[in-house]
This record gives sequence, C-alpha cells and structure tokens, in this order.
Amino acid sequence: MQPLGADEPTEVGPYRLLGRLGSGGMGRVYLGRSAGGRTVAVKIVHPHLALDEEFRTRFRREVEAARRVGGAWTASVLDADPEAAVPWVATAYAAGPSLAAAVASAGAPLPEHTVRVLGAGLAEALAAVHDLGLVHRDVKPSNVLLTVDGPLLIDFGIARATDGTSSLTSTGVSVGSPGYMAPEQILGKGAVSGAADVFSLGAVLAYAATGQPPFPGDSSAALLYRVVHEEPELGKLGDGPLREVVEACLAKDPAARPAPGEAARRLAPEGAARLVAAGWLPGALVEKVGRSAVQLLNLEAAGAVSSGPVAFSGAAVTVGEFGPPPVMDASPATPVDAPAVPAPRDAPRPGKVSVSVSAAAVPGEGGRGRRLSCSVALAVAGALAAVTVGSVFLFRMLPGDGGQGADSGSDAGSSVSEPATEGTAVPARYLGVWEGEGSGLDGTLPMGTFRVTVQQADVGEKLGEMRQTDILGGVCLDVLTLKKVTQKEVVATSAGAKSNHSGCNPEPHTIRLTPTGDDLTYTSDSTAEGNPVARMSRVE
Repeated sequence: MQPLGADEPTEVGPYRLLGRLGSGGMGRVYLGRSAGGRTVAVKIVHPHLALDEEFRTRFRREVEAARRVGGAWTASVLDADPEAAVPWVATAYAAGPSLAAAVASAGAPLPEHTVRVLGAGLAEALAAVHDLGLVHRDVKPSNVLLTVDGPLLIDFGIARATDGTSSLTSTGVSVGSPGYMAPEQILGKGAVSGAADVFSLGAVLAYAATGQPPFPGDSSAALLYRVVHEEPELGKLGDGPLREVVEACLAKDPAARPAPGEAARRLAPEGAARLVAAGWLPGALVEKVGRSAVQLLNLEAAGAVSSGPVAFSGAAVTVGEFGPPPVMDASPATPVDAPAVPAPRDAPRPGKVSVSVSAAAVPGEGGRGRRLSCSVALAVAGALAAVTVGSVFLFRMLPGDGGQGADSGSDAGSSVSEPATEGTAVPARYLGVWEGEGSGLDGTLPMGTFRVTVQQADVGEKLGEMRQTDILGGVCLDVLTLKKVTQKEVVATSAGAKSNHSGCNPEPHTIRLTPTGDDLTYTSDSTAEGNPVARMSRVE
C-alpha cells in the first residue's frame, strides 16, 4: 500500500481515494471510500488501453457479467463507467487471500471442515451464476477468495452466456486454466454448459483438500491430456462425503456430474451460511485478514491522502501520469493450524463497530472447537468490522502486478548490491522450469502465474528468467542474474526486461529460490510488488 502521489487522482466518481493497492498491465487499483464510509476498490485502466476498442469491449463485458451476478458467495459491482475516457469500476473491498495463495503460503491443505464449507459456498455461487444463463468458465484456486464471511467466487472476465450471444474471442484472453478445465472445454466440441464449472469445482476442492491439483503434469499439454484421458489423483483425499462429491464432479461425462445445488446439499445439508457463521476458516487465515484490515485502518490515520484535490475528470491522460508505483507492506505468514475466530454473516456497517470476544473455531477432535485469546479476537473483530467485511474486492488485484520505477525493499538485510559469496555453481536440484501461483501483501494479493527458468551459471551470469502472466494475458518478464549460492538457497538479482509494458516493475531487486520438498519457493524483496511469494512445481 502506498500513499497517493501528488499527481494522482484523489477522487474517482463519488469515491475518495486513500492509497494505491497495486499496478499492472491492465491498470491501477486504488483503495477508496464512499461518502457513506464504505470501503471500495477502484480499478482504473491504463489510458493507452482506453484507446483500444477491443479492450473496451472486453472490459465492458466483464462489468456487465459481474453486475448480473450477485449471490451470497459472489460479489457485485458497486459502480462503474466503462464509457469514460479512462474507464473505471468500483467494487466492495474486504481483505482475504485467494485459495491458491492460502494453500501455497501454508504449504499444507485446508482442514476438511473448511473444504466442505468452501465447496458448499462455491456450489451455491455457481447455481446462482447458471440461473442467470452464464457459465463462469474459469473456476480455479486463484479465482476463489477466502474471507471470514465465507468463500467468494470472483473474476467473471471470460464468463459466457449459454446462448452464445456474448461470446468474445480475443488474443491474450484465456478460456480456462489447464488442470482445472473440463474435458469438453479442452476438446472444444459443442457448447460449454454449466457442467464444465462443476468439473472445475471438483478440481478446486481436490486441491484445497490435498494441497495438490488432481491432474498433475509437467507441461500444459500433459495436463490437458490427463484431464481428458486419465482419472484424477485423489489418494490423499480420505473416504466420505467430500471424496464422493469430488469424484462425482470430476466425471468425464458432463451428464454424470451433479448440479451445483445438489453438490451444495451433499457437502453441507444445513447450508453453507450456518457453517460459516459458526467459524469456518483456520485461525491463521483469520489473523492474516485481521492484519490486513489493521493496515487499512492505519492508512487514513497516517495521513495517506495527498494534500490538494486532484479530481479525476476522465480527460485524456498520458501513460505515467499516475505517478510512482505502489509500496505495500507484507507481514510474515502464520501456520495454518492456528485456532479460528467466528464469522457472523451479518457484518456491521461502517460506524457501527461491534467487537465480540467469543472465539468459536473450526471443530476439532470430538467436535470441540479451539479457542483464541480475547485480545486477538478483539483486534481482529474490530478491524474487520471497520473495513466492512462481507464484501469483496471482486476483480483480482492485477495478478502479475508490479510498479513503474519502484524502490526495491530488502529482506534479512540483503540488497541488490550485496556482494557475491559462497558457491558459484548452481546445484542440479534447482535447474529446470518451475511454475506456480504467486501472491503478495502477505498472501492477500493474487499475482497470477509465476514461471521461473533456472539454468547453470556462475556469479554475475544470467541464471534464467521469471515470467508473470496476469488475468488478461499481460506478461512481465524479468532477467535473473546469479548473486550467490548457499547450502540453503540460490540468490539472484531480478531486473525487468526492456520489452516489458509500463505496468511492470523495471527496478532491480533481490529474489531467492529455496527448496521446499520437491518444489521451489520463490521470494522477492520488492516492496513495490508486495514482496511476492510463490511455491512452484517443476514443469520441465
């Protein structure tokens, strides 16, 4: 989070802007407040994209699809002006990591109770989407947010109407994600129905319950082949209702899959809302959301709003006029098995902060919940109430986001100028191509797909490349130069390629690659990008 620059807008439509949340290939996202005190996220597209009619059509369709959807487990657009000289859209904001970020940062799957509530909520969301004649088409871990008020399905950027009237084909717009797409989506035979979303739901639940995708593979081609021709790997998923629902959802035949409503009833006969109200998230995730909320509360108190009004009129703006890149503080991750805090669905509105010290948790052994200290419950509950928990930052905060000319941060006292020490040869353990979902701002900022290529090199030589891909297919490419090799990690300098678009971070910063089981963990000291982290698996 960075305070507004002197040349950045302080108002967009009826919203007062408090600070910048992120920046990427599509535009910039600001934290704002309405006149009534509601916390919102305002996405403003880059001015050069506003001149692209194809992009405007895509953006307009994304807004229209999101306006139509507004069930209990999805989020609605609050306000938008896709026809403005520089289009913008405002959505409600609540801190919460994506499912991909939560599992990756913890290095472990979610508890079964949490997964069942997750599945029931998402199934109810899909039922609402399908009732509107829409198919989401891209249900995957990074498009699911975990909030204290329940799971939320986001990103309707490639949703299609089942009658085909709102189809749009465009270079750089994906039609699904390998490993989570239904066989009929991959084969492209006939119209894709809501049953494709149900297949994706099954894959998402398998990932949440095991920590691994049900169709692992070394490349996109291998993933697609396995989805079409092979059975899912569910060995780590125990027997019971959850496994039965996942297996049914992953049926190759669309007609054999359950309807979303049926899946929801099988996962949570008493209803997802009742289970959420009793506390559904592990305590570590609740604490992470609370820390993010406290950061928002401190923003205005620290005088983050720029002095002097700079209204956003929608007049022609040149690229770069929005000023410097965001600087977002990140907090250390907390183990996922910590206790949980209750989550009432009827969250208080701004100005009516209620604090509860009760702390019902995800049920433990014998059905008895664990407890959290009253002081932590007070801090979390108060902070969450103040930022209107229960609403969501609908559009992902620009996956693959980076700033333009950011000051690089450091971790553990290292910096880009750190002298090279220890080994110079890269162990074979690190070599190859690695891929995984990245996140920043302590897991609350999804950042798209990270793909890192590592080759043999000596200190000062090119180690490889890091490629980030955002929701619209925008790419930021960094060149990695080896700094040092130790017994525990490989350290490199990461610098943006000259061919990058203006939303990428051009400033050199330090990254680290650390073995984590069979995977590699990527960490960056770039505060301009929210100190990204990604757990990556070998794909080549």
